[in-house]
Amino acid sequence: MRWSRRYIHISFLLTVGVLAYVMLFSDNSVIENYKYQMEIDKLRTEIKECTDSILYYENLNRRLRTDPATMERIVREQYHMQRTNEDIYIVD
Repeated sequence: MRWSRRYIHISFLLTVGVLAYVMLFSDNSVIENYKYQMEIDKLRTEIKECTDSILYYENLNRRLRTDPATMERIVREQYHMQRTNEDIYIVD
């Protein structure tokens, strides 16, 4: 018991208690920081997906403005349009 009085003081216990509270139970705890980091990673992934979609549609828009063959292909595939004297068969 003498060793506990020699090495463990009230200030040490108080310091350990405050550090445990700050690390585990406060708003800036380790657990909260982990949750925030996971949310940040998820949002960065979503931003990358949206950026890729934006680039795809900007490229498609540019091709539709400049290339009539691309416009005709898109119109025929997506809107099922046809030329006169032409039959269209849709297979699902």
